[in-house]
Amino acid sequence: MANILDLLPELVGEEQAYVAGIIRDMDDDKARQFSNAYRARRREPQTILLLALLGFLWIAGIQRFVTDQIGMGILYFFTLGFCFIGTIIDMVNYKKLAFEYNIVQAQQIVAVMR
Repeated sequence: MANILDLLPELVGEEQAYVAGIIRDMDDDKARQFSNAYRARRREPQTILLLALLGFLWIAGIQRFVTDQIGMGILYFFTLGFCFIGTIIDMVNYKKLAFEYNIVQAQQIVAVMR
């Protein structure tokens, strides 16, 4: 039985609990394989925050492109992040944006591993 803190020590809070639930029933090799794939595909919440901050100075919506929300990214780009209000909301909810993206990535990895 693999330990989440040994495999992915960078995870905290909800994300740590979610991933621990996923690898709970995996053997050590599968858990290690999952953790390597997950680490390569996940997005750090701080990265999402920095990209949202860049929306004020450079390209509005880049945080949405990085989280595979292409339609919202295009909308943010052409509306300057809904006149910067959407960008401000994303800066407040950056952890939620990253967690939602990471959940999808974890589910895709598990589906491929089966």
